[in-house]
Amino acid sequence: MFYKDNNDGLKLRSKFFELSATVDMIGGLHGDLFHQERLLLNLVDVKIKLIRSKPEFCLQGNAGYKVVLEKINLLVRKVRVSPGVILGHAKALENGTAKYPLNRVLCKVYSVPQGSMSFVQDNIFVGQMPKRIIVGCVDNDAFHGTFEKSPFEFKHYHMNFIGIYVDGQPKPHAPLELNFDKNNYIKGYHSLFSGTEKIGHDQGLFISREDYIKGNTLFAFNLSPDLCNGDHLNLIKQSNLRLEIKFSQSLSQTISVIVFAEFDNVIEINKTRNILVDFGN
Repeated sequence: MFYKDNNDGLKLRSKFFELSATVDMIGGLHGDLFHQERLLLNLVDVKIKLIRSKPEFCLQGNAGYKVVLEKINLLVRKVRVSPGVILGHAKALENGTAKYPLNRVLCKVYSVPQGSMSFVQDNIFVGQMPKRIIVGCVDNDAFHGTFEKSPFEFKHYHMNFIGIYVDGQPKPHAPLELNFDKNNYIKGYHSLFSGTEKIGHDQGLFISREDYIKGNTLFAFNLSPDLCNGDHLNLIKQSNLRLEIKFSQSLSQTISVIVFAEFDNVIEINKTRNILVDFGN
């Protein structure tokens, strides 16, 4: 079901479900633990809880439709290791813990009332600073669920200024000054490359410059000290983060500002299979 989030993609996806047809789909769970590369020790109790979104959030079209899940299977990869490796793990756990570096994700949402021309939010994060932040704005009613709108249509709302401040200092660069009415938004589009470490690599985005202002207006900020997206861990910095946004026109409706943050963290497992975390917020 991977199609662009535009009208053409919506039509292609809807064809699979015409006349309430049953469709089989498969995909991974987007959990922090599932995106790290190390195998989990044996005898560790793992519980997975899935909470469904309401139909108004996950469906777009006429009201009254709903999603019916007929059958769900959870596919889990299990690796059998040699007894010698298991014995070696047991001896190593006598002197330390098994460490699992992971990329922890945290999402915060703030409402901006109709008629506003600016948004300033202090103390978005207090304590450990994220290594990356992605900011987007969406209609408030779409975020909370409505059949008429998509919650993934990120608009610019005539934004002309956006900046991230850590301890009062702009990071990782000066605030972005934009003018969408005059098609002056290349710095915002470029942030999707510089903020996700795609600059200088043979990689691209599934978002073109034209698509950027048609429901894909996102801003990425790399806050790591070395601006590197490697597998290493950086020193944890304790600070205060502020977000400031300005609009050239007053908002015609209430919007939601979504802040998506990534943190470097470590999960540890000791010999009694207790879980230790260093989550600061």
